[in-house]
Amino acid sequence: MPKTPALRKPRILLLSAYDAGSHRRWREQLVLSQPEFEWHVLALSPRFFRWRIRGNALTWLNEPLLKEPWDLLLVTSMVDLASVRGFHPNLAHTPALLYMHENQFAYPASDGQHNSIDPQMVNLYSAIAAEAILFNSDWNRRSFLEGIQQLFRRLPDGVPNGTLELIAVKSRVLPVPIDDHVFLNEAERQNPEAGERLWRNGLELGPGESPLRIVWAARWEYDKGPDRLLAILQELERRAVNFQVCVLGESFRKVPEAMTTIQQQFAHRLVQFGYASSRIGYYEWLGSADVILSTALHEFQGLAVLEAVAAGCVPIVPAREAYPELFAAEYSYPDCGDDIPAEAAHAAALIEKQAMDGRGERLRGERLTVPDVQRFSLCTLKPIYKALLSEVIF
Repeated sequence: MPKTPALRKPRILLLSAYDAGSHRRWREQLVLSQPEFEWHVLALSPRFFRWRIRGNALTWLNEPLLKEPWDLLLVTSMVDLASVRGFHPNLAHTPALLYMHENQFAYPASDGQHNSIDPQMVNLYSAIAAEAILFNSDWNRRSFLEGIQQLFRRLPDGVPNGTLELIAVKSRVLPVPIDDHVFLNEAERQNPEAGERLWRNGLELGPGESPLRIVWAARWEYDKGPDRLLAILQELERRAVNFQVCVLGESFRKVPEAMTTIQQQFAHRLVQFGYASSRIGYYEWLGSADVILSTALHEFQGLAVLEAVAAGCVPIVPAREAYPELFAAEYSYPDCGDDIPAEAAHAAALIEKQAMDGRGERLRGERLTVPDVQRFSLCTLKPIYKALLSEVIF
């Protein structure tokens, strides 16, 4: 009897126009976790932000892969999907799924940035052109829809009826998963001494000392609040809290002044200051800490915080952006806007609940426990991704 031909795997072309850390990790994880599909990837380096978001379709104009037939286009939030389809008519009827890591309507502009509507229009046109849109948090989805609504109110005319409603209907939330190996297993949870080889890291501890270890893991840029981190550390010092600090995250050519001050002023507290040597090393630092602190002014999902919680840290986060949908109110300190000292006092008071004095006794209040974030794990989200990819293709 003739052999039955093997079923062809659906072919997916994944486009990443600004392949920064979280974007790259998401696509690599997705490709590895979904072998039922045949994956091909086009990714542009994370440089020249304005050019990348406006010019990616032009950069890929002569790309041979875009001439081929595909079952699905999966594109990230900075891809100009409308132009890609316009430049390649063969893709006009290929289903497209847009993954929104962030949106340009809710991204805070720095003082040095040129104010332009172009990034927002790329997001908007791509959302209109896509068959389905995924957001990594409900905050991301809501702020995107609200941003479009505000934009439409400013436009003089020519806004087609029902556009916002159409985008809303085809939008849903599906977070970036946390790798399963980040989660503490039951044995590690029962043995708090496990995995603490990084604990001292050169700092001399006195007899009976048990300092609270705080980890801060974010890009060293204005939107992650380094000035607020400095203020919180200064407030903890003023309160004589016994603590250590592990500062992780990627730095760039222009280092915020607050980070330089932290390095100088808190040398006696720092166990790590700078980018981790490897992903494994990064997870080890998370696992060695008691508290993960966020001072972010913008956070579309808070993946670094979620990873730290999976590794056993208690989250101390501002009550803004995506955080209220991630954690119960007891883990949040108030958003005080431009009043940084007031916000620092609230955050320090929450951190102080986790600290102990030199005799190993609780300083004040009831200690917070590590919340459950298993719903963000890869093993939980993997089948949901598979079902959704199949749904858009077929």
